Amino acid sequence: MILSKKWGEKLLLTVIAEKENIDENNGKILIKDRLDCNHVQNVYRLNIGDELRIIDGEYEYFTKIIEISKKEIAVKILEKKEDIYSLSVNIDVAVGILKNDKMNLAIQKLTEIGVNRIIPLKTERVVVRINEKKEKWDVVVRETLKQCRGIKFTEITPVKKLSEIDYQKYDKIIFAYENSDESKSLSEIIKKEDKNILYIIGPEGGITKSEVDFLKNNEAIEISLGKRILRAETAAIVGCGIIANFYIWFFILLKLRNKLKISWIYNIIYGSSGAVIIFLYSDKIYNIKFFW
Repeated sequence: MILSKKWGEKLLLTVIAEKENIDENNGKILIKDRLDCNHVQNVYRLNIGDELRIIDGEYEYFTKIIEISKKEIAVKILEKKEDIYSLSVNIDVAVGILKNDKMNLAIQKLTEIGVNRIIPLKTERVVVRINEKKEKWDVVVRETLKQCRGIKFTEITPVKKLSEIDYQKYDKIIFAYENSDESKSLSEIIKKEDKNILYIIGPEGGITKSEVDFLKNNEAIEISLGKRILRAETAAIVGCGIIANFYIWFFILLKLRNKLKISWIYNIIYGSSGAVIIFLYSDKIYNIKFFW
């Protein structure tokens, strides 16, 4: 649990509640997880009357503690809010299983970005023993959500091979290849109409030529992330961040266009510190620079 969300002027602790423990008819939620109960009482020293932010994978609830014990905590629902933090696109990331903490790091950061699903891959060059349990990775997701304001759970699938992925359900399939001769950037490949994207990253040793051929036969698009060789966890995070950022900016521009009644976006020029959006408005050209 992390202090992650303001309600009014207060910074609230975030806790995850199971749907079966949410009683909206009576405006009450029960927190039954033993570790959560211990943290609320003994780490953060909260008591009756203190407020909590609770998420269930679909909504967020702002609540007040009304009963407290070692085994469970009851809270009263003060406000229920829709999820405004999830991406407008479903991004699935298939990543070759990485060693020890590197896999946990990748899962943590991909959850922060807001990916829909993470598919652990058993590829030809995966060298680690597949003894990690899905439950352990699920814990990483849940703990990350408490920190990053997320609401929707990132799904961790069972371990799969490349041949076991259903490629037909994706609008665009992209894979990063360290030996790529392709010069296309992600901004050239991704279109606003693409709503379901699969991004594939190999393990520490990369993917083999036969795996590259297999992916291309399934209409996957090869990309390069630059001249430098990135660690697998870095490549997963960077590539996914670029994809997510594309849709975030498109959504911002769409709202800007509707608000200002802009007829059309003329051009977007990306730079190291932001983007210059050039558009036509009332027959005049305007430049707006956004920084990130």
